[in-house]
Amino acid sequence: MSASAGLALLAATAAVLALLAWAAYGRTHRRPTRSTDPPHEDLTAFLQSLRLYRRLPPELQRQLEPRVREFLRTVEFTGCAGLEVTQEMRVVIAGQACLLGLGLPERSMQALYGVSLYPDEFLVEESDEDPDSGVVTEGTRALSGQTLETDRIVLSWQDVREAQQRDDGYNVVIHEFTHFLDHAAGPWRSAGHSALQAEYELLCAAVERGEPTLIDPYGAEDPTEFLAVAAETFFELPLEMREQHPALYGTLRGLFALDPADWPDPG
Repeated sequence: MSASAGLALLAATAAVLALLAWAAYGRTHRRPTRSTDPPHEDLTAFLQSLRLYRRLPPELQRQLEPRVREFLRTVEFTGCAGLEVTQEMRVVIAGQACLLGLGLPERSMQALYGVSLYPDEFLVEESDEDPDSGVVTEGTRALSGQTLETDRIVLSWQDVREAQQRDDGYNVVIHEFTHFLDHAAGPWRSAGHSALQAEYELLCAAVERGEPTLIDPYGAEDPTEFLAVAAETFFELPLEMREQHPALYGTLRGLFALDPADWPDPG
């Protein structure tokens, strides 16, 4: 078996084992909850805590609320490691997820079944095979978010909260829900594939030279991570992206059908 074939088999096996482990975990540890419909004043108060919501023009704010309510009615939230999921947690996550998809068809996230929340970073098991030696290294890695491409997103609530206090473009909800759209929307991403690939290669080159970058260097991991990291920058630092990466900004504006650089500054 070739090294590439071995890698593919290992990846496929790991994916199957991960899904089986998730199913087993769910049968014994999941505490799913669905949201009751919050009063308008509560929903507005929770959304107002989000920097991105405060930047939305009034017309888009009005469009967002019914999408958030539908998300809360249909998506199951699960508290993990003893975390009790509150209405505020649901709205904060739903608000950002639905904002991401405001320019997309209303049912663009219909395949999403649930969101699992940990109090802080969580550990996942990983296996990595060296393509030259064939040696497999196993270990664990701490994550702030993970997208299981079938129908579920896993998040660290601490990281969701911290994103509202940072000014470096970090937003784990935007990141993971972009991954979900990338998995679920089929040809959505291919519309900007050439431009995204070119910008990905530019980032890789800059990271290799050790240059500072507006886009998080983690995006140089692979094109999939690049899209998710670029989406974070697009929403959180739109003016900087439009100035420093105009072609990339234009591509993402076309993909998301939104133009956050033209939204007002909340101060």
